[in-house]
Amino acid sequence: MSNLEIGVAGIAIALALIALRVPIGVALGLVSIIGISEMTSMHVAWGMISATPFDFAGTWELTAAPMFLFMGYLCTSTNMTQGLFHAMRLFMARLPGGLAVSSVMASAFFAAASGSSVATSAAMSRIAVPEMLKYRYDKGLATGTVAASGTLGSLIPPSVLLVLYGVYAQVSVGQLFMAGFIPGVLSALLYIAMIMVRTKLNPSLAGDAAVRSSAKEKWDAFRDIWPLPLLIGSVLGGIFLGIFSPTEAGAVGTTIAALIAFTRRTLTLRALREALISTAVSTASIFIILIGSLFFTRFLALSGVPAAFSELILGVSTETWWILLAVALIYLVLGMFIDSIGLLLLTLPLILPLVQGADLNLVWFGIIVVKLLEVGLVTPPIGLNVYVIKGALGKSVTLPEVFKGVSWFIVMDIVALLLIVLIPALSLFLPQLMF
Repeated sequence: MSNLEIGVAGIAIALALIALRVPIGVALGLVSIIGISEMTSMHVAWGMISATPFDFAGTWELTAAPMFLFMGYLCTSTNMTQGLFHAMRLFMARLPGGLAVSSVMASAFFAAASGSSVATSAAMSRIAVPEMLKYRYDKGLATGTVAASGTLGSLIPPSVLLVLYGVYAQVSVGQLFMAGFIPGVLSALLYIAMIMVRTKLNPSLAGDAAVRSSAKEKWDAFRDIWPLPLLIGSVLGGIFLGIFSPTEAGAVGTTIAALIAFTRRTLTLRALREALISTAVSTASIFIILIGSLFFTRFLALSGVPAAFSELILGVSTETWWILLAVALIYLVLGMFIDSIGLLLLTLPLILPLVQGADLNLVWFGIIVVKLLEVGLVTPPIGLNVYVIKGALGKSVTLPEVFKGVSWFIVMDIVALLLIVLIPALSLFLPQLMF
């Protein structure tokens, strides 16, 4: 077999192993080691195993990922996010579909603090969905709102996906954070607009949740959630003003979160231990996938598959629309079956050479990729956020009801994606202003 044939066979085997539920990092690592030993020698493969993980894990920019994870888990374990939905409900309840709108807003803040789409969906499904169902909201609208809003954590900084993309593509994480802000807010506003229009046209979707609140209740609710806007604003403001780098921002954000929790007397040893353990588990999982992906990159580079793939795509057309369409199809199809982090690191070895060959802006392209990954989190048959919602709510809702409800939000995601593609300034304005 030629090197190219070994490379193509390796991709097929890796996808098959992933379909059989073999952990993505393990699948990519095994295929890469066997493939490299076949193309060169086992000595070369073992040399890669001994050197690559240590060198890559020591990358300075990569330290932002565990620090942002720690910041998010610390916010959760110290109850900093607990009153979000209640507060948003008081402020947004008068709008059409007020509880659903409140869920979008609360999820956006929660996602910005945690950086995790799955964590946002899991938390809000236990808080917001039962409240909406209590007021006779349509089950599809209630569950679809939370499932889709959880994906906002992928774009609204600080985002772990943006950190991983930046490190892998060698792009400024700070620029990516700034680039993701407007598209993330835009996605949230499109969700809210769709909810308001639908519930205005069909009031039965929103039940009878007529919530009245006094100025004192609103003030009390604001006092309960003020730490979160302060934390997010401090992290993003510090990056934007150049006070600290994105890598340092993770440590700064964690310190601010700990100080806020300490002043509120919620920073207990138990909360700290829970946050540390959760961070360690998540970081280890991400690093295993990262190292397996790095092996896979070396394997594909030796096989010549990325160059052949680029020639195949560019041979049809070199127009930007065609390249983006091809990339979108890859992510939307694979996103139905593979989680976002695994899919990102599985595809970048193939996609980046194509994008670099077409001379596309890597910051702008990174936002497009992460938006595509967001869509994959709610797309059937395996929308991860949908299954998180179903698992949290048990028999009170069915999978078809959740997928039906989330379909409206997928349409809004496609609208947002088209706007990001057609108006690059949505992604590039803040990075250009910052740098």
